[in-house]
Amino acid sequence: MREGATRGQRGRLVAVTLDETSIGRSTPDIEHERRIAIYDLIEENVFEPVGREPGDYRLNLSIVDRRLVFDIADGEGQQVVTHILSLTPFRRVVKDYFMICDSYYQAIRTASPSQIEAIDMGRRGLHNEGSRLLVERLEGKIDIDQDTSRRLFTLLCVLHWKG
Repeated sequence: MREGATRGQRGRLVAVTLDETSIGRSTPDIEHERRIAIYDLIEENVFEPVGREPGDYRLNLSIVDRRLVFDIADGEGQQVVTHILSLTPFRRVVKDYFMICDSYYQAIRTASPSQIEAIDMGRRGLHNEGSRLLVERLEGKIDIDQDTSRRLFTLLCVLHWKG
C-alpha cells in the first residue's frame, strides 16, 4: 500500500472477465470454482496499475502462448494497459499446489484430523509461495496487496485446473 493512502483512495477491480477463446470452458465444478474465485477477487481487492491514479479498473485475463495476459481498462471500459506474464515461473508451484490439493481432498475422507491439518498447512504454504511469486512478477506493473495477490493466485490456479 502506498504511504499515506487510505482504503478509500486505493484503486480496485470492479470487474474480472476471462477470455473464453483462450481459456475455454471446462467441467461444471471447475466453472463453479472460477466464478467463486472471481467473486472473491471483486468483493475485496487493491489493484493499481503503476503510474495511474487510483480508481476503478476492469481486468480481462487470457492465456496466449503460455503467457498470462492482464488486459486492464478503467471503470468505463477505456483501455489502460496490457501486461503479459510468462507462466513458466509458476509451473512448479501450481503443479505442487494441485498435488497437495488432491492429497487434501483424499485425506478429508480417511485421514485423522492431525494429518488433514498438516496437509492443509502445506497447501496454505504453497498458496502463499504462489502469491508472493505473483507479487514479484507484477512488481513495477501493478500494485496489489497480499489478499488480492492470494485471490489472483487462486484464479490463476483455477484457470489451469484441468479437472
